[in-house]
Amino acid sequence: LPLCRHYSSSNVRRGIGRYVASRLQSVNSKYEGFLKRRFPRFFQLYHTFMEGFKLLFKDAKDVQRIKTKMFSEGVQFQDLSYREMEKLRQFRRDLFKALPLVVISIPPFANYLVFVLMYFFPRQLLIPHFWTPRQQVEFRAVYHSLRARHHWPVLKGLEYASHQVKDSQLQSRLKDLCAKVQSGENPKVSEILAVRSLFSGPPLGIKRMSVDQMRHISPLLFLTPRLPGFLIGRRLNSHALELLQLDRALSRLGPHQLSDSEVRQACYVRGLNSNSLGINQCREWLSQWLQVSSSLKG
Repeated sequence: LPLCRHYSSSNVRRGIGRYVASRLQSVNSKYEGFLKRRFPRFFQLYHTFMEGFKLLFKDAKDVQRIKTKMFSEGVQFQDLSYREMEKLRQFRRDLFKALPLVVISIPPFANYLVFVLMYFFPRQLLIPHFWTPRQQVEFRAVYHSLRARHHWPVLKGLEYASHQVKDSQLQSRLKDLCAKVQSGENPKVSEILAVRSLFSGPPLGIKRMSVDQMRHISPLLFLTPRLPGFLIGRRLNSHALELLQLDRALSRLGPHQLSDSEVRQACYVRGLNSNSLGINQCREWLSQWLQVSSSLKG
């Protein structure tokens, strides 16, 4: 009887579970070694996908923890930490992008078609979790080039709108600012803040902006311009408020607390092609952005 207690059913089950897990891990390691030796390109794809699923699962657990905290403790979005806000924002975007692919894969045997599509169209169909480090840099550059096409129309729109400004001093400052940017110079924080009042009402406030201007601004923030005008304005306003809340949370944290990769991501979300600059330049740019953002009301 004492001997039987040492080998209770629960202990046996745990022992079997550990044995099965170790055997599966051993088989998986041998399989990965085989792929790496015989099919190195496929192994890279396989490894990227497996690591991507691990990261996605971790993010899902983090989001669940944050949502539980908000529900149980009554915490509002604007009261979360910067990293928690950014996690929710990015996970929501990734979920919307991945949803069509999940729907396509539902029919029987459709997963084979999905795998082929993901292999040939990774930028369009996959979320960043499933990109290789090289693809991360390459695809970010592609996305930035797409939004950079709208820089000139936005600037020309500002220049055109400046003629509608009644205050001659503000009109002159806005024209000088547009000319400076068009010539390739970086405006000072003080020069931007000098015209901030123009963006709280007509003609440059979101609620008074033309639909064409909003359609050019939307891609700069990774928002689709292919929506009715009233929806574009609503999404721009919502996204601008979310970005302002992120900025305030980042100011509370202190941008110096961010890792290099977090700094580059923060700059990229706010419109800068951070991969083309050094990390110190990115930190300086982000600091100047926060100086402007901290003076805004929302």
